[in-house]
Amino acid sequence: MQLRFSGEIWYWRGPAPFHFVTVPPAESEMIGEVAGVVTYGWGMIPASVTIGSTTVTTALWPKDGGYIVPIKKALQDREEIGVDDDVEIVLDVDA
Repeated sequence: MQLRFSGEIWYWRGPAPFHFVTVPPAESEMIGEVAGVVTYGWGMIPASVTIGSTTVTTALWPKDGGYIVPIKKALQDREEIGVDDDVEIVLDVDA
């Protein structure tokens, strides 16, 4: 499954600092429909994320009935993006 959407990078301090983009509700619903066959536990969904010309592997996190995309430091550095930037995301979930 390949999804395309845009969103703003936000910061979560948590036990370790992370940056995320929230998956929009319609796309989260589509992911939720295949979550049972692709999750490796705790609701985490393995995926590839592309922003600009950079692709990284990660896992989507469940949050508030939807999903959030971790934006890895390597991806931020390569694409020169950071908190509060709007980004276009291509998300590949192997369903």
